Amino acid sequence: MSAPARRKILVTNALPYANGPLHLGHMVGYIQADIWVRFQRMCGNEVTYVCADDAHGTPIMLAAEKAGVAPEAFIAGMQASHAADFKAFGVDFDHYHSTHSDENRRLSESIYTKLKASGYIASRFIEQAYDPVKEMFLPDRYIKGECPKCGTADQYGDNCESCGATYGPTDLKNPFSVVSGATPVLKESEHYFFELSKLQGEVETWLNDEKTVIHSSVKAKLREWTAGGLRDWDISRDAPYFGFEIPGAPGKYFYVWLDAPIGYFASLSALLGNDEARLAEFIGPDSTAELWHFIGKDIINFHGLFWPAMLKGAGHRQPTGLSVNGYLTVNGAKMSKSRGTFIKARTFLDAGLNPEYLRYYFAAKLSDGVDDLDLNLDDFVARVNSDIVGKYVNIASRCAGFIESKFDGKLSESFAEALEIIDGSKRYSYESGHSAYRKIESQSGKIRTAFERRNFSEALRLIANSADYANEYVTTAEPWRLAKEQRLTELQAVCTTTLNMFRLLSGYLKPVLPSLVAQAEIFLGGDILDWNSLDKPLLGRTIKPYSALATRIDPAHIKAMIAASTDSLTPAEAPKAKTAKPAKAAVHASPLTPPASPASASEATIEDFAKIDLRIARIENAESVEGADKLLRLTLDLGAMGKRQVFAGIKSAYPPEKLVGRLTVMVANLAPRKMRFGMSEGMVLAASGDEGGPFLLAPDDGAQPGMKVK
Repeated sequence: MSAPARRKILVTNALPYANGPLHLGHMVGYIQADIWVRFQRMCGNEVTYVCADDAHGTPIMLAAEKAGVAPEAFIAGMQASHAADFKAFGVDFDHYHSTHSDENRRLSESIYTKLKASGYIASRFIEQAYDPVKEMFLPDRYIKGECPKCGTADQYGDNCESCGATYGPTDLKNPFSVVSGATPVLKESEHYFFELSKLQGEVETWLNDEKTVIHSSVKAKLREWTAGGLRDWDISRDAPYFGFEIPGAPGKYFYVWLDAPIGYFASLSALLGNDEARLAEFIGPDSTAELWHFIGKDIINFHGLFWPAMLKGAGHRQPTGLSVNGYLTVNGAKMSKSRGTFIKARTFLDAGLNPEYLRYYFAAKLSDGVDDLDLNLDDFVARVNSDIVGKYVNIASRCAGFIESKFDGKLSESFAEALEIIDGSKRYSYESGHSAYRKIESQSGKIRTAFERRNFSEALRLIANSADYANEYVTTAEPWRLAKEQRLTELQAVCTTTLNMFRLLSGYLKPVLPSLVAQAEIFLGGDILDWNSLDKPLLGRTIKPYSALATRIDPAHIKAMIAASTDSLTPAEAPKAKTAKPAKAAVHASPLTPPASPASASEATIEDFAKIDLRIARIENAESVEGADKLLRLTLDLGAMGKRQVFAGIKSAYPPEKLVGRLTVMVANLAPRKMRFGMSEGMVLAASGDEGGPFLLAPDDGAQPGMKVK
């Protein structure tokens, strides 16, 4: 079968408005698009990914005035802020531009001129609310008053937040300008209209084309608007206004929503060095490239009606598809400053949280539909700790140490053979490595299809199930037992099989966790993963020494983020983030040190004790640490909580082989600590004193890994 033709795709994201910083609600659509772009590139397709700041309009003009700077300086600072946040979250645009650019001015004027020459632009006089103090026409949202239906005060000029009624600004009782407080007056002005009604047939043809990829619910909503007849669209605004002046119409400016989507093409043009021929390959009427817009559901009318009509009327190609995401809620409710859930992207980062973890969480909830997405912070912590650390990364950490310490980092030349041994009353068995590997490889097609359809939640469900299976294989094969019994050929083959399953999962996760998987690629010996090479296992290769790829989320970081986001309360009312004292290296490198004397111990409350999460752990593997006289590297199994690596200063009391298989107690919520030997992810408990030690704590029979010690 011949390989599929290489696709040429232009992907854009909705332009963030340049009047404020990004918040986590913004990030949903950008993360969704970036994942899809990375997936397409892994498949070998040519993808160009662009975006820009939406930098025009009355709100920006007034915000700059309030800040005491020119609009150009105001939007430049905001563009730099947005670009930095996108980079931090792994949203990797080929070019990030601004709608206030020479490219956008040129293209906006070109499209407007073509529409006018084709008879789609008309002018007429209309009456609008006017602020006599600021000497400016007022957008609907800059007029407030009493609702004409229910009488509620302080309502905007387009709808009532109390009773839900919709109306025009002239219907308000006792209206006032939000800008100056003055009573608006009606004033006549000439405006320019895009006669959208003349292109309704072309819009419906595009919408009904089976090649146009739009979710059925979005198409249904767009058809509701077309069924009622498309109305002409006011595309002009009067001075003072921050934007582009309309050619041949002094004092008249393009409405922000005319030049905003053209900003997609302007960003692309800047990327291409303003090469007209190369630009036409993407936007010309005969273009064979795909054009995809990733947007929020609040702007589907602009992208599903006005934009395709503008493009058709001006002689350009129309979009291939619209990918539409819903709104973000936090903990089941609308983002709230008083609850600390209106979270800025920068606040998330400053709290010390890994942005790739948010990418994973969003992807796990994003389907190809338009449902709203809820960021439940408790679920966020639990899912990341379970899926990324406890399942995916755990697969490598359980076997990499054996390959490094016993085989100089070299993988076996073949997968493990099937094994079944009856040893007294015990029965050891595991399936062949080839069979186990193929079970995970067989999911590749389904996962690829889910990514293509932007059904990321289905893709991650399949990946998580595969990770569960890989961990079950390790548990069944028991490489720590093979090591203890010196069955080295089997040990190397089992670990090679497992690490190849880890490699497959890394490839599947690469669009979602690009930085983490880049570390995995280095660990695997420089293997660059793409979709067309995943079926070529690594055998006989030397891999790099393993170091922890991911650490669990510390709930303290979540609390700090919420506290930093609760900016609408007074300092006395705002919850304060508790700052933990720095942990000493010794708590990771050795058991708990007893107090010098009973008198030195302070009293603890039950609340203090409850902060410590003590868990039963089974020691899966124990080995000496090169260069450390007192340390053992322990691999601990906590059942459903996954596996942990801990360094413990107990080598003088316990030969490593005597520890494998026994149960002990560990502190499971101790912040991970990077040591020169690797990452220590907790602490085992032991007793010591003048009488000797350390003596490792051990529970009674019946205790199981993961049980909580109370």
